[in-house]
Amino acid sequence: MTGSSVGAARTPRAALAELLAGNRRFVSGQPVHGHDVTAAAAVASGDQQPYAVLLGCIDSRVPLEAIFDQTFGSICVIRTGAHVLDRAVCGSIEYVVGQLGVPLVMVLGHERCGAVASAVDTLRTGDRPGGSLAYLVDQIAPAVAEVGAEDPRAHPMAVRRHVLRTVAALRVDHLLAGPVADGRVDVVGALYELATGEVTLLDR
Repeated sequence: MTGSSVGAARTPRAALAELLAGNRRFVSGQPVHGHDVTAAAAVASGDQQPYAVLLGCIDSRVPLEAIFDQTFGSICVIRTGAHVLDRAVCGSIEYVVGQLGVPLVMVLGHERCGAVASAVDTLRTGDRPGGSLAYLVDQIAPAVAEVGAEDPRAHPMAVRRHVLRTVAALRVDHLLAGPVADGRVDVVGALYELATGEVTLLDR
């Protein structure tokens, strides 16, 4: 991390500030790490001491280490279609928080999300996809239903709603609820804008 040590970001607030500072460097075109990281940097990272875990989408336009200008060892990254939770994802987050002492979990959605679009289409047409894609759609569908599938702005509103629903689910996870309640850990939601590269926090 730049401008601070790993230890300086061991509270939820400090970790969030570090992430957003990295995003500002990325947006301004002045990243410290960017994609120009070397094998030597990987070796120099030593034992991992991440300060945040990011749950994001698999979309190739949203590389999380890059948009937050992070280097080896600074953040843990989990990516699924539309940041859908399952037991493996929850277990991974529980491990990072419980065993590595990470104080911040961020759920990052993004505009023009294809998985959310599939869920909107399914609720509008009734044509449910086959295979495991159906699982993704089923997990996103409640967010679409909450905003109304027929609304012209259903897709962007469902993206936001799905982020907030994912945050809410993690905050009551049986191994995260205690640390969240006593302020040692925070779970926040945010949106990434493809056009600008900016990350915006969502109010819970």
